[in-house]
Amino acid sequence: MKIILNTEIDTKDKTDFSMKITAGKVIRTALRLEKFPYDCEISLVVTDSEGIRKMNREFRDIDKETDVLSFPGLTYDKPSGFESAVKDTADCMNPDNGCVVLGDIVINIDRVHSQASEYGHSELREFSFLVAHSIMHLCGYDHMTEEEARVMEAKQEEVLSSLGITRN
Repeated sequence: MKIILNTEIDTKDKTDFSMKITAGKVIRTALRLEKFPYDCEISLVVTDSEGIRKMNREFRDIDKETDVLSFPGLTYDKPSGFESAVKDTADCMNPDNGCVVLGDIVINIDRVHSQASEYGHSELREFSFLVAHSIMHLCGYDHMTEEEARVMEAKQEEVLSSLGITRN
């Protein structure tokens, strides 16, 4: 599986890890575990609180900052129901590269810093968690009910555990 990760780092904040490499590893692992069968394209934007608040207001009509936004490129009958989601390939493929456009991830770097401190783990773990959380949304998972939340949390933890990214 080929993954094209279009990355825009729209912040001067630095981390002690490569955000692009880390996101790529988390995404690849999540898609492998979900058995995603296609080459795909994902956009990743890393911004600050002001930038994500602006996007949240513009695209979701919610005027507040958040830690992560996910904009799926596919519509699912059920989570990870990729075959039905890609039934009309013309609607979900980038004609320039033949990849399924899986969607967009936007991460608030300010929240990566503050939540890592608040939860007592590394910024690498927090960033990776937000990527895993978002990629699960791009695969059709949600957390609107307790059962959905349990399933999604277990999937996120499986991704992070398989990469050796723990809370400590």
